[in-house]
Amino acid sequence: MRTSTVRRVCLSVMAAAALTSVAACGGSDSGKSADRGTDKAGGVVKADPIAALRNVQKKTGGERSAKVEGTTQMGTMMSMKQTGVIDWSDGLTGSMEITYTGGSMADAVKQSGGDGTMQARYFKDGYVVNMGDGFAAQAGGKHWISYRYADLAKMAGASGEAMKQQMQNTTPDQGVKSLLASGDVQKVGTEDVRGVQATHYSGTVDVASLTAKNSALDAGQLEQLKKQFSDAGITTEQVDIWVDANDLLVKKVERGQMKTGELNSTVYYSDYGTKASVEQPPAADTVDFAELLKQQQGAGGAAS
Repeated sequence: MRTSTVRRVCLSVMAAAALTSVAACGGSDSGKSADRGTDKAGGVVKADPIAALRNVQKKTGGERSAKVEGTTQMGTMMSMKQTGVIDWSDGLTGSMEITYTGGSMADAVKQSGGDGTMQARYFKDGYVVNMGDGFAAQAGGKHWISYRYADLAKMAGASGEAMKQQMQNTTPDQGVKSLLASGDVQKVGTEDVRGVQATHYSGTVDVASLTAKNSALDAGQLEQLKKQFSDAGITTEQVDIWVDANDLLVKKVERGQMKTGELNSTVYYSDYGTKASVEQPPAADTVDFAELLKQQQGAGGAAS
């Protein structure tokens, strides 16, 4: 397998990162209903941020699908834009257009003749990525690479299993869950988000201080959240979310420091309930990722 093909195999793996930046670990809280709170200051009734965010998590997690659009920077590895529709009602399905705008991934795309944009489709048991004509010219005319989560878990060990679990159990309320787990939440005010009046909440997540005393998440959810941060090398993260009048997430910003550099993600959510129509590409136009690795190994590592 040629060097450019190997690069494109690596690039398609990053389609998973594109998705997890807009829809991370799933599940809802214990199902407690949220009370808006009745704290009074100067005669004005103020909402309790924790109670309000529990309701946001419940409402957003209870939806089935939404349109997403965002930008993500992951250190020196990549900068990218992504847009699409995701459905998290039963596992995760959907489609995404991903454009690399900077970093080593964008450089790899240019070196292999790509234009920087890929199409990804997500299913309950895996995902497929259209790698373009440059890849097809080196892969028997096949444009798509198919990834099965079970194969990734088997090949990558613990990290692959973690990605499998994360991709199969997702909702777009990761920022809400992070703030709830931290216990450090402030209501900033009301702001305009693309024409929608939204309430802005902000807080800092200190991974070391995430403990069971923050009862917004159960023990299993809390440990999963801590592991996600730990695996990425993140010790603290600034999280800002914007919520509309229906308690639905409309914007999320996350900033932190990863092992590979700065993490900076901004995602917009809209049109909740939009149908996520997604089809498998033709089998004749698809090559399996595990088979590609076998081909590479069979070539004796000629491409490096």
